[in-house]
Amino acid sequence: MSAAPIALTIQSHVAWGHVGNAAAVPALQLLGIEAVPIHTVQFSNHTGYGEFKGQVFPASHVRDVLDGLAARGVLARCDAVLSGYLGDAATGEAILDAVAEIRRQRPDMRYLCDPVMGDVGRGMFVRPGIPDFLRDRAVPRADIITPNQFEFEWLAGRALTSIANAVACARGLLRTGPGRPGPGVIVITSLRTPDVPGDRLATLAITAEAAWQVQTPLLDCEPMPNGMGDVFSAVLLARVLQGDAVPDALSHAVSCLYALVAQVPPGGRDLPLVAARDQVSTPAQRFVAEAV
Repeated sequence: MSAAPIALTIQSHVAWGHVGNAAAVPALQLLGIEAVPIHTVQFSNHTGYGEFKGQVFPASHVRDVLDGLAARGVLARCDAVLSGYLGDAATGEAILDAVAEIRRQRPDMRYLCDPVMGDVGRGMFVRPGIPDFLRDRAVPRADIITPNQFEFEWLAGRALTSIANAVACARGLLRTGPGRPGPGVIVITSLRTPDVPGDRLATLAITAEAAWQVQTPLLDCEPMPNGMGDVFSAVLLARVLQGDAVPDALSHAVSCLYALVAQVPPGGRDLPLVAARDQVSTPAQRFVAEAV
C-alpha cells in the first residue's frame, strides 16, 4: 500500500464546530490525506457566536511546532501546505518560511493559500496589515489561491463585471513563467457577477491556459454556516493531491460543499461534517465544471 499524501495545515482551531483546522483536518482525512495540523489559535467555538474562550498563539509557538516537525523529518515528507485565517503577519511569515523550507527539499510541493480577509456585507474583518501581507507576500508564493469575490476584487484592485472579466483579471495575477511570482491556479468562490443568474452561485477556476466554472442553486441560509471556505479549500487541495485535474477537483469541492450546506438545519451555524461525512468523498449531486 502506497503512503498517503501529507498536508501541513496551519490555521485556527475550535473545540466545538467546524472552522479552520477543525474543518480542514476531517475533510482532508476523509479524502485520504494525512493531515498535520498546527493551530494558530485554540478557541472554544467560532467567534461568530458572540462569546468564546481560548487563546491566540504567538508566531513563536507556530515556529516551535514547525521546528519539532522538521526535527522528526516530517516537513521533508510534506506534499502540500494549506493556510487560512491569519491572526497576524508574523504568523504568516512563519508559514512562508515553512513553505520555502519544504520547497527546498520537495520542489513539486503545493501551497494552497486561502487569503481570508473579508466578505460582501461584512467588509474587511482581519487586523490591519493582514490584507497587505496576503497580497504582497503570501499570494505571490502560493500555487493555488481560493479567494471569495470580495477578496479577489481587493487583490485585483477592481470590481468584477462578468465571468469573462474575472478570467481576464485573474490572468493578470497568475504565474506566467519561470521566476514570475504568482499562483498557478486561482479559484474565485461565491461569485455573483451580473451575468450569473440571481438564483445561482458560481465558482470559477482559472489557469494560464484555461478556465472553468461551476454553478449551483443559491441556498438561502441565515446565518451562513461557519467554515465553508475552510472545507472548500481542504477538499480542493485533497483532490489535487489525489491526482485530479483542476476542473475535476473544482467539481468535487463545489459539489461537496453544496451537499453539506444543504443539510445544515434551519438556524444552524456549523456544517455537518460528521453526520454527512459521506458527502465529502461521494457528494449526492455532482455539479460539472464547464469550460469558460
